[in-house]
Amino acid sequence: MDGKQGAPSWSEAEYRLRVQLADCYHLVDYLGWTEMIFNHISARLPGAAAHYLVNPFGLNYNEVTPENLLKVDLDGNLVEPSAYAPNPAGFALHSAIHGAHDHLHCVIHTHTTALSAIALKQSGFSHDDFYGAQIFGRVAYHAFEGITLFAEERARMLASMGEKNVLVLRNHGLAVAERDIPGTFMLLWTCQRAAEIQCQAAVLPGPNVTLDDTVKQRCADLAAGLVQNAAFAQTLFDATVRRMRASQSTR
Repeated sequence: MDGKQGAPSWSEAEYRLRVQLADCYHLVDYLGWTEMIFNHISARLPGAAAHYLVNPFGLNYNEVTPENLLKVDLDGNLVEPSAYAPNPAGFALHSAIHGAHDHLHCVIHTHTTALSAIALKQSGFSHDDFYGAQIFGRVAYHAFEGITLFAEERARMLASMGEKNVLVLRNHGLAVAERDIPGTFMLLWTCQRAAEIQCQAAVLPGPNVTLDDTVKQRCADLAAGLVQNAAFAQTLFDATVRRMRASQSTR
């Protein structure tokens, strides 16, 4: 399928990925998880070359389209002409994860209030609620070193992350990574719900009911299987896109 607005010719697979990634940006905006024009959602393109799609810096998430997504290399440099300039510094976190993990094809970084609050707490995520239990054993933590811009921090971020799919950036925010866009979106949604419930529970009097680690692990194993189940994650993603579009059509 040919790209639009004078863009180069794209394969059918690439254009489908562009549509799905643009939908993901719109969902994050629709759900109120944006941070003005900052942060990124990146997706690896099919093929041998390590090329990725990412948003043009300066656009709101609801302004992202399949056609204006940038194609960049691991250094954040354009590999295809665009009317928009890339933001290599802002791609540092994503490029580190993509470059080290071939199986993680999508990375989402966000600073929602609830997730940033969890990142501020020394104890990090609780795993005693329904959603928190689903990410038990899947969360890593990286100490704050300032705004994440510099290449020399990449190795330390990767060491902190290890083989986990959720990276809490202390005093900062969160990054999640999975093998495709729907799975990454589903994992982010789970983390967001866990953070919201944890923050709300913290203001209520009385102790929390704790869960045994065996129960937490059972929940986490099942949830990981669902996130990595392409059909299941796609069903959730598509349903949320339909909900978003129906809401927008009534305005």
